[in-house]
Amino acid sequence: MIHNGLLSLSVILLIITQACTSPEIGSDSYNAPEWAEGIVWYQIFPERFRDGDPGNQPDRKRARGPEGWEITEWTQDWYKRDLWEREHTDDFYAVVRERRYGGDLQGVIDKLDYLKELGLGAIYFNPVFDAQSMHKYDASYYHHIDRNFGPDPDGDVGRFKAEDPADASTWEWTSADSLFLQLIDEAHDRDLKVIIDGVWNHTGTEFWAFQDLVENQEESAYKDWYVVNSFDDPATPDTNEFDYEGWWGFKGLPVFQEENGTLVKPIRNHIFAVTRRWMDPNGDGDPSDGIDGWRLDVAEELGINFWIEWHELVRNLNPEAVTVAEIWTENAKEYISGGLFTTVMNYRFAYAAKDFLIDDKINTEEFADRLIQIEKDYPKGAGYVLQNLMDSHDTARLASFTVNQGVEYEGESHPRDGFKVRKPNEKERKLQKLVALFQFSWKGAPMIYYGTESGMWGADDPDDRKPMVWEDMEYEPETHHPFGDDRPADSNNFDLELFEYYKKLIELRNSSDALKYGEAKILFDDPEKKLVIFVRKSAGEEIIVILNRSEFEQEADLSEYIKEKSVENIIDGISYTTSSIKIKPISGLILK
Repeated sequence: MIHNGLLSLSVILLIITQACTSPEIGSDSYNAPEWAEGIVWYQIFPERFRDGDPGNQPDRKRARGPEGWEITEWTQDWYKRDLWEREHTDDFYAVVRERRYGGDLQGVIDKLDYLKELGLGAIYFNPVFDAQSMHKYDASYYHHIDRNFGPDPDGDVGRFKAEDPADASTWEWTSADSLFLQLIDEAHDRDLKVIIDGVWNHTGTEFWAFQDLVENQEESAYKDWYVVNSFDDPATPDTNEFDYEGWWGFKGLPVFQEENGTLVKPIRNHIFAVTRRWMDPNGDGDPSDGIDGWRLDVAEELGINFWIEWHELVRNLNPEAVTVAEIWTENAKEYISGGLFTTVMNYRFAYAAKDFLIDDKINTEEFADRLIQIEKDYPKGAGYVLQNLMDSHDTARLASFTVNQGVEYEGESHPRDGFKVRKPNEKERKLQKLVALFQFSWKGAPMIYYGTESGMWGADDPDDRKPMVWEDMEYEPETHHPFGDDRPADSNNFDLELFEYYKKLIELRNSSDALKYGEAKILFDDPEKKLVIFVRKSAGEEIIVILNRSEFEQEADLSEYIKEKSVENIIDGISYTTSSIKIKPISGLILK
């Protein structure tokens, strides 16, 4: 979820205090599991990935939909509204978040071979815990997988009621929980790692502890769990004075209570029990049947002391686990140094790549300087595991950024701001391919947001969360616009050529130690030519990458950098003499 990217004064003071009292925090000490170095990630938004079980769909009550609500057809034009939507409101965005498409865990299991064919090494799931919304950042339970992601929603609800959610010894395994453990096993059988979203800053209003608080007010055993501004006064039966802090003002996301830079102890105990449950499900001390790590939502909005204690638990459970912080700014370096998070979602990488390769608004020198600065800001070795993404559930899609060149990465990528909703044309797809070539040849761990490889486009939330485009489905053309504006009719089917391109880049990366683990050094950045040349080098292997952002064919001379007289572009197998290499407009080469 998007946050303001600024550290509060209290958090800054905590960082300083920890740096003074602990030799680790704020130091350059760093260690990451070897499997995370250079790995290719894939982000899955579960409700929109694949419907593998039509028998587990949420109902109107669960979706909080208006009269006439029903499941939306997977292959429908995104901006075309069903009858229940039209009868409820004229505003597309007032009701679209109540849509449900039926994505579930069985759908992911059914497509694990697709992910393996693409060449991926790890999956990051947006929240899978039980929650009412389609995005699941409003948890009802942390210790259960969403009831509609599994095969028996009604039976799972019965299991919820049989427990005391505050007592981990009473927790049962629901059908959805068991299917998730099966998914982990099947992913591991395919050498795919799995991490899930941990949202420890806030819950939904349906969360079991908050529900008790609403009912019992000051008498609730959980009255200290949340930031409560005022309780209801029983002496005023016609008025409800109960008020609490919602995340960024959103009352649907009540915020947990902190003290001394950490969550209050009962909440910590609960989250620690949840952490043990998903990292070592059978509790035998062997974490191989559990998740391989966590992505942590709004990491800056929780105190450093909490993260210190929580990370100690995580690494005791599984020293090979990774933790990925959602931090959008330069503050990320404070959280990676010295034994806290393994890495971050590297939005700074996305900013730089977009500004140069898509928007053409910075020159090659600034592009190079920003890449070098990212490397300098982290401890030695951290650059290999930075999660280098171009888009996510919190941004417009990469393909749509190529259509809307020059818009800000955050804040302008919505149709209400004039953001174009059409499909990329051939030239814009070239920009996407150039970005992909850079993403998979630069140092770090590249991540694909689901559907980028199959041709998906979309504006910012919620338009970035369309149902996945699959090869075995026929989709309606996109002809509608959310505000009734003119737009072209765009075919919205699986883009096999683009898929094969991504697959080829990932194959090249996976087969090259230089691309996965090699140092990255920029050899040439000519602002006038808009040409960047960099080398990836490891023991026994050297690969040179050329990026041409200009509208013109460029010529490069590599004879001063390498001794060989010829090199081969390993994307298409074409050879070049090192003294004269021609690069087509808006394209790149990976040379060996």
